[in-house]
Amino acid sequence: MTERIHILLDGAEKERFRRWAEREGKSLSEWLREAAREKLAAARQGRSLDSREALEDFFEGCDARERGEEPDWESHRRVIEDSIRSGAGST
Repeated sequence: MTERIHILLDGAEKERFRRWAEREGKSLSEWLREAAREKLAAARQGRSLDSREALEDFFEGCDARERGEEPDWESHRRVIEDSIRSGAGST
C-alpha cells in the first residue's frame, strides 16, 4: 500500500531538489525516496559508535550473534606470535 507524507521545504530548497531530480530524469518524489534509501543504507554500513547507547547496541548484537567464549589475551598473543614466526604475516 502506498502512503503519502508531507515534507516542509522552503521554496529555494524545493527548487534545488527538483532540478537535481530533473537532471537525473526522475520526479521529485522518486528522487527524495531514493535519497532517503541511500541515507539509510549508508547509516547501516557505517554505524558510528559515538555514544554509549550505540556501543551497547553494537555489543548486544555481537552477543546475540556469536556463540562460545572469547579466548583470553595470552591465547590471542600466542596465535599472533606463531603467525609472525611462521612467516604467515609477511608479504
